[in-house]
Amino acid sequence: MILGIDRLIARDIPAELTTRLSGQRLGMLTNDLALTSDLRRGRESLVEAGWTLDLLFGPEHGLSGRAREGELVGDDKDPVTGIPVRSLYGEQVRPSAADLARIDVLLVDLPDVGARFYTYIWTLSHVLEACADAGVAVIVLDRPNPIGGRLDQAEGPMLDENAQSLVGRWTMPIRHGLTIGELARHWVRTRGIDVELHVVEVAGWNRRRSALGRQELTWMPPSPNLPSAATALLYPGTCLAEGVNVSEGRSTAVPFRVIAAPFIDGEAYAKAIAAADLPGLAAVPYGFTPLVRDHAGDTCEGVILHVADPDAFRPVRTGVRLLSLLAQLHPGALEERSLMPMPGESDWTPLEKLFGVKNAFAQIVAGEWDAPDALAVLEWADAVASDLLYR
Repeated sequence: MILGIDRLIARDIPAELTTRLSGQRLGMLTNDLALTSDLRRGRESLVEAGWTLDLLFGPEHGLSGRAREGELVGDDKDPVTGIPVRSLYGEQVRPSAADLARIDVLLVDLPDVGARFYTYIWTLSHVLEACADAGVAVIVLDRPNPIGGRLDQAEGPMLDENAQSLVGRWTMPIRHGLTIGELARHWVRTRGIDVELHVVEVAGWNRRRSALGRQELTWMPPSPNLPSAATALLYPGTCLAEGVNVSEGRSTAVPFRVIAAPFIDGEAYAKAIAAADLPGLAAVPYGFTPLVRDHAGDTCEGVILHVADPDAFRPVRTGVRLLSLLAQLHPGALEERSLMPMPGESDWTPLEKLFGVKNAFAQIVAGEWDAPDALAVLEWADAVASDLLYR
């Protein structure tokens, strides 16, 4: 498998794109976690291969990829290349006109997770719009969707666009099954973004291929709390726990693989999950003491989750059912979290923004999304058919 960044470094790109890049001032949106196939930082290898970068941009977690979730990041200078870095997760979420005036083409190389609420893709959405306004071309150096691209495994619900935030701007399902390049193509087409867009495709990837299995050996966490490909597959469901008063395991060795709280009976919870017969999932009683966020410093009981069959497993269905089971087991104990919205965001609750539906908490605890087909998004495959790059 040859990544988009690998192909640009080797100049294994169409002749017209090579011509388009010749003599141009280049910027790049990336981070330390966007590695080449030989496990080097992409921007570093680009510079060594003779490409000149004038300006870098960093998403959430910063250029280093080390900042905590939600932590605002300032501008900096890249310690690897010495190139100035503009943060797109601080005072601004899109490149300024002044910064874009310094470049002709913006390269985008970011690792994605395949979940709607992963902020890197929405940073890309802002970049596409800003570059359209500035007359700057965008070249996405594509990467595989690590949890696979099978559109029959896509899971909703579709986002209500009133939920506006950096975890969701435009309508799409939670598990979307596209690569970041395909998403860019979809948005340019459906949102009418008048930008010159090119995608350097991944060679050797197909929609049935994921990062699970032996490829775990080369997994690079795309952000601090996604330490494995198995965690990435759980993430579209267990991230919903961030919207309620339980711990999803941040600050532990198993983030997004656990659900726990002081009020949970782990043994009863594990039995209830087994009885719910969720495909591809096994749950084992598990306890820990989180150091951050909900219940920091408190002994928590709950479960640790294992994906026994990746093909059968449905992460969003699982995440929703895990919450509705808690509401049944411990009546009145499960509560929705509230946070002040960031500037420019809607006043919806965190769970509503993550799930993409108004009154999500009431609906989930009432079991309204428990049916096996409740999260089906049959229209999604047709909606993106003309944007696909891989079979």
